[in-house]
Amino acid sequence: MRKVQADCVIDVDSNAYSVPWRLIGESVRVVITGDQLRISHAGREVALHHCQTGRFARVVDPVHFDGVVGSGAKARRTTDPVSEPMVASELLRPLLEYERAVGGRW
Repeated sequence: MRKVQADCVIDVDSNAYSVPWRLIGESVRVVITGDQLRISHAGREVALHHCQTGRFARVVDPVHFDGVVGSGAKARRTTDPVSEPMVASELLRPLLEYERAVGGRW
């Protein structure tokens, strides 16, 4: 059993393996069979990775991060983040959800 960390991974034998982002904070079951590492949650397999033989490797399946940026937008890097402001379509959630969470308007 492992707990999914905030960066969407679990640690097994000093290596990090990705898990779907919606499982952050949840406990998952890990089963190693041969060279495969199977991760399941609530009885359903959620990830399958090849076991790493070294240490401190990071194995990431990009599909595990689908939906993090929101509405199909791609994450991007710029050399100067100040020169290119974020637009509302790039936010993870609508601001209305945050207003409801805190019980009022900003």
